[in-house]
Amino acid sequence: TLSILILALQTHALDRTQIADTAENVTPLLIGQTVPNSTLQTVDGDPVSLKALTMQKPTVLIFYRGGWCPYCNRQLSGLKNIEGQLDELCYQILAISLETLAQLQQQQLQTKFSVRLLADPDLEAISGFGIGFYVPDEQRTTYKSKWDISLTSDKTSGTAVLPAPAVFILDTKGKVLFSYVNPDIKTRISPDLLYQAAKLSL
Repeated sequence: TLSILILALQTHALDRTQIADTAENVTPLLIGQTVPNSTLQTVDGDPVSLKALTMQKPTVLIFYRGGWCPYCNRQLSGLKNIEGQLDELCYQILAISLETLAQLQQQQLQTKFSVRLLADPDLEAISGFGIGFYVPDEQRTTYKSKWDISLTSDKTSGTAVLPAPAVFILDTKGKVLFSYVNPDIKTRISPDLLYQAAKLSL
């Protein structure tokens, strides 16, 4: 029996296109819901439709904070252990962040496996999936001054935004079959558990 911890988050009739005030208040898509279409960018800067991508194969979709995040890098690196098994199940792996194209290209060189890295510069996917949240100005300043990390801003408010780390499993119709969202940046689903979830979602 697969036992999976899925964080129960507030879901009281909120508009999921809105960015949450904190990571704890994000309202992610639920199992059974259909994902909204979003226009993303490839590492080459080409626009690509998320809907078009997910129609090709069942999808393991990962939202991560950026290549500067050690917990995200550990998560992506761990996928190497199951990419062959996921490929046998005909899954593709997509990973979405707010990174610049230059950062994505550098990360692709370092990743060296079949995950497809995508940028979400207009926050379409992050807001559509209900996992974006605003970063306080003082925290944004700390990121920049201490680690030279420049966070992406919401074009309307100018406030920095990050995604709560999340994993969704989607079928070719864009329906959510599984989700794992946790505002604790240190807590990620293990590769083995993700594989079992993908296997049971077929």
